[in-house]
Amino acid sequence: MNYHVDYHPLAKKDLLDLDGSQAKIVLASINKVSQNPLPKNEGGYGEALGNKHGINLTGCCKIKLKKLGIRVVYKLIRTGKIMRIIVIAARADEQVYDMASKRV
Repeated sequence: MNYHVDYHPLAKKDLLDLDGSQAKIVLASINKVSQNPLPKNEGGYGEALGNKHGINLTGCCKIKLKKLGIRVVYKLIRTGKIMRIIVIAARADEQVYDMASKRV
């Protein structure tokens, strides 16, 4: 069930802004999740996001990299089996979700 990984142009910049070791871990996580990026409630690896605190990210999922303090937010485009990376950022409060909602 592999999905093709596609990056929002600003998400590519987010990735390039990480140091080498962080980027390596983030890419490995994205690669793993792309094998089954569906939300966990559908048997996949992703954690579904919804509408919280006035930020509507319904249809998006996240990958939490707790040790790095980084979240990856992605949107599934099921018809083309595309996992579109929207944002890669530090887990600072709701900031990562604000960024994602602006990019979606």
